[in-house]
Amino acid sequence: MPEGHTLHRLARRQQRHFGGRSVRISSPQGRFTDEARRLDGLVFRRAEAWGKHLVHQYSDGSIVHIHLGIYGAFSEEPSPMGAPTGQVRMRIEGQQIGTDLRGPNACELFTPADLEALIARLGPDPLRRDAEPADAWRAISRSRRAIGALLMDQKVIAGVGNVYRAEVLFRAGIDPFRPGTSISRVEFDEFWADLLHLMPIGVRRGRMHVVRPEDDHGAPAYAPDRPRTYVYRRAGEPCRQCGTAIAHAEMAARNLFWCPACQT
Repeated sequence: MPEGHTLHRLARRQQRHFGGRSVRISSPQGRFTDEARRLDGLVFRRAEAWGKHLVHQYSDGSIVHIHLGIYGAFSEEPSPMGAPTGQVRMRIEGQQIGTDLRGPNACELFTPADLEALIARLGPDPLRRDAEPADAWRAISRSRRAIGALLMDQKVIAGVGNVYRAEVLFRAGIDPFRPGTSISRVEFDEFWADLLHLMPIGVRRGRMHVVRPEDDHGAPAYAPDRPRTYVYRRAGEPCRQCGTAIAHAEMAARNLFWCPACQT
């Protein structure tokens, strides 16, 4: 599932392409047809992200909420766009470029109250200027759940997924099985600051760069088109810092990776 930086990168890109301009909206697949008719021809006012949620706002006050889930993705092509291929839930076409949305978990009209309720149930998003880290600290410091699970809980911190969870905890030297109540404010401030550093890099580059320059050598990345990681998807491989085999387990039905020696 895309992590928060992907949604913020999409929001910025779509704002550049469509913001302040009239757009054509359609639903070639047919599952968003009535909503598309309502939106067609309106001015695309704004795109923004909260964690893993993307929101479009239009000139008549309409709001579209999108959650990509595991399979959702946008593709782009110059306008005029060609015939749609595959199951295109929503097509947005501007004067110079258009985008097709396929396979999202959600693509739906929201009321202002719906949007307010969504934001209220999300934790602070490190990529938003209005983020309140104190809210995340309170949730973590009062919970006996493992910090590895808390960081994946969107009600605690919005936008962090499996990769950032694993890598930020490694960089902070924190065992992912430690309960939230054992995390000190100093440790929290350190990994929150690290999220503030790492996640904007992901927005700018479109890839999660998490390995410090002095450690960015040795074994290749877990996939040809991905930068190196410290622990994510490196089970059994030597730690880039100490050589200990990277451990793997499941936590809350998600794969978890850590170094037993560096994270204590």
